[in-house]
Amino acid sequence: MLPRRHPPLRSIGQALLLALVFSVASDVSGQYRSKEYPTFDSWKAACEKLPSNRALLGQAPPAKLQTALPKFDPVAEALLAAFNLFTTGTMNKAENWVGGKPKDTEFFNAQRAYFLRPPIPFQPFAQKLSVPSGSEVIFHGDFHGDIHSFVAMLDSLNQSGKMDGFRLAKPNTYMVFLGDYTDRGNYGIEVLYTMLRLKLANPEQVFMARGNHEDIQMIASYGFLAECQKKYGTQFSPGLIARLYDFFPVVIYAGSGSDFIQCNHGGMEPGYLPGNLLEAKSPIAFQLLGEMKGGDFLKKHPGLMTVADPAKKSFLTQNIRNYTPTAPMQPVINGFMWNDFTVFAEEPGVGYMEGRGFVYGKKGTRIVLDASAGTKAKVRGVFRAHQHSSAVNPMMRRLVAGKGVFRHWHEHDSLAKANASAAVLHGQCKLEHSADRKLKDGFVWTFNVAPDSYYGAGNTYKFDTYGVLKTADTFADWNLRVVNQIVPVLNSLAPGR
Repeated sequence: MLPRRHPPLRSIGQALLLALVFSVASDVSGQYRSKEYPTFDSWKAACEKLPSNRALLGQAPPAKLQTALPKFDPVAEALLAAFNLFTTGTMNKAENWVGGKPKDTEFFNAQRAYFLRPPIPFQPFAQKLSVPSGSEVIFHGDFHGDIHSFVAMLDSLNQSGKMDGFRLAKPNTYMVFLGDYTDRGNYGIEVLYTMLRLKLANPEQVFMARGNHEDIQMIASYGFLAECQKKYGTQFSPGLIARLYDFFPVVIYAGSGSDFIQCNHGGMEPGYLPGNLLEAKSPIAFQLLGEMKGGDFLKKHPGLMTVADPAKKSFLTQNIRNYTPTAPMQPVINGFMWNDFTVFAEEPGVGYMEGRGFVYGKKGTRIVLDASAGTKAKVRGVFRAHQHSSAVNPMMRRLVAGKGVFRHWHEHDSLAKANASAAVLHGQCKLEHSADRKLKDGFVWTFNVAPDSYYGAGNTYKFDTYGVLKTADTFADWNLRVVNQIVPVLNSLAPGR
């Protein structure tokens, strides 16, 4: 895996410094407030006027994109309020860091970045979120610039009483987003702004994992940079956005008691093991990944290569190695952000797919999950997103048939049924598609991408999906409720649009 070059970053440092002089709107308590959109209803109304992404598919790219945020100032104010939260709040407390807090002059200095000169180190980190038994944690997969599905989700949560505007209505309710908020859609800035409004309204309850598109290299190549340049011209500060991503953990271990779920965008990463983090006293705790020790893992757990794809063993042993990350894809891709999982139980325990990353199967995943345990704490499974396609394939068939959430390695599924219809998947394969689902030890659940996207168009689904995890004293009693909703703006579209 050769490192990729950074895109040209002329004037990013200047734009970052200029943007940092904005005054941040807040009341006397320090709570962020918006002049343009003081309520969720006002924000919802502005977003509902925007055409859907799917209605724009196939059209020539417009010179100017419609937006609910015609000036960049409100975004910059929300970004700076978020930086203030990250650099003065829970994340900045030394007692919440396992193995030592990062330097204030580097990690917590929002005017510096690993992609600026002089650079600071790239410092990806993991987070623990321990919640009381009986709590609810709401999960959503990729948005990819789909503001309509995001607003519909929040409206649904307001209607059900779980939210009051942008605020979560109960202290034991949390939100975890699983990465890829922008790119490949026209409303990435609206999605990020909504994320910031949620985080600022619920600092200890809303968390955003870092996906593979939360990377300055990716936004330059897959649409978000172009989107914002069309909307804001020279007002736009890509450095502010890219610096925000550094405050998103690459993995969140969410759990209750001694049971945790690995929540991230991509897949397994044997170079980092969270045992010490899981044992931390603080309910919200952090740990720098530091040196990635994949090579040490292979020496200590040779069984991983025993179950590996025979054709890939030489490559795997060379690339699952010790290294110090210098960027999300350099010198090796970060597995939490990039890696995938096999669909069927009979596939290899670990392999590699060119252009995607390492692919973990049932046996390989089990080895890494077992090694991730602390003295008492266990990592029971994985919630993630990422593994989507605009073309119909076995994975997307199962995501759609599973009502937006798919459990890998079904006991009655197999490669022979790779292209089975929904009827066969529900019948012979016993694919879960009900609202309430029990969790199994060693599981991996993939959450679908929002439907107002070329993924939704290619696979002809119009429903969005989020999950509500209810914890309990015993892991066997945890429950995942899958919530589907038709996104109103998609109702009038023909199939495939």
